[in-house]
Amino acid sequence: MREMKPRKIPLRKCTGCNEMKNKKEMIRIVRDQEGNFSLDFHGKKPGRGAYICPNVDCLAKAEKNKGLERSFKAAVDPIIYDQLKKELEHYDGK
Repeated sequence: MREMKPRKIPLRKCTGCNEMKNKKEMIRIVRDQEGNFSLDFHGKKPGRGAYICPNVDCLAKAEKNKGLERSFKAAVDPIIYDQLKKELEHYDGK
């Protein structure tokens, strides 16, 4: 009988704290073709994605260190950070 190889766990870097973590533990921030930003809790939305830990502190760090700007190679309006923060506050981990 062949021995099964252990499956690789996909890791992603948080744009806030810059830590590598399991992709499933993180939340994806998506920018679609129209340039709209949204949180993608299931990782299925189309568009360019960046990952963030599921807490408001990492979003604040990403805003401070311009992590999303670097990930998306585009300016991110402060209003977008406020919208993402509200969405994140209502997120219950499901």
